[in-house]
Amino acid sequence: MHRRIFFVLLLLAALIVPTAATASAQGCVPADTINLARHWRLQLPVDNPNQSGNQPLEISQPQLDGYTHNPWYVANSSCNGIRFRAAVNAVTTPNSTYGRSELRETRSDGTGGASWSSTSGTHTMIVNQAFTHLPATKQHVVAGQIHDGNDRSTFRLEGRNLYVTRDDDARYHLVTSNYTLGTRFEAKFVVSGGNIRAYYNGVLQTTIPVSFTTGYFKAGVYTLANCTNSSPCNSGNYGEVVIYGLSVTHR
Repeated sequence: MHRRIFFVLLLLAALIVPTAATASAQGCVPADTINLARHWRLQLPVDNPNQSGNQPLEISQPQLDGYTHNPWYVANSSCNGIRFRAAVNAVTTPNSTYGRSELRETRSDGTGGASWSSTSGTHTMIVNQAFTHLPATKQHVVAGQIHDGNDRSTFRLEGRNLYVTRDDDARYHLVTSNYTLGTRFEAKFVVSGGNIRAYYNGVLQTTIPVSFTTGYFKAGVYTLANCTNSSPCNSGNYGEVVIYGLSVTHR
C-alpha cells in the first residue's frame, strides 16, 4: 500500500514540474534560446589559455553554436534566455579596465568583424533583456552598445537610473530613474542618415547625430566596475544581464 502511494506521488510530482525546468535539467545551452548561427562572436571575462599574458577568451562559430561557460555565459534556469556575467576581477581587453561577457557583431557569414556606416543604409539591433545583478559600490553596468572603436551609444544602468549614453557622455539621456533589477525591456538602436535613434519599449528616447564608417553592435554585459572602485575583489562581485531575444538587420 505504501509503495503504491509512493509511486502515485512520484507521478503527480512529474506532472507539475514546469516544462522549462525539465528542459534546463536536460542541458540546454545559450544557442538553444537565441539564434546565434550568424552575426556573432563571444568575448568572455576569463583568460585565454592559448595566448601569452592576460587576454580575454573569444569564441567564434562554429564552436559558439553549442558553447557554454559557467557562470559567465549560460542559458538561464528557464531555458528562455542567455545569462551574461562579468566580475570586477575579470580579465579585460588591452584598451579597457573593465570586464565583459559580450557578443560582438561579425559579418553575416560569421567571419571577421562587422563594419558599417552610420550614413549609408539602415542598421538595427533589438534586444529584449533585463539587468539582473549590479556590482557593489560602483553599481554601473552597460547592456547593448554601438561601437566603432569608441562607445558611440549604450544603454547604461547606474543603480536605478537607466541612461542612453552618447560618446563619453555617460548620462546623455535619462530613460528612467526607477529601474528595478529583473525588469525585462526592449532596447532598440536604429542607425541611418547620420543619426542614432534609441528606443525603450518601443518609445523613441533620443536622436544622436553621428558620423562613423566602421560600426558594429554588441550585446551582453559590460561591468563598469573593477577592483579599484568596487569591493570585494572576487568573482562573487559582478554585473549580470539576461537576454531573451536578440536580432540585427542591415538594409
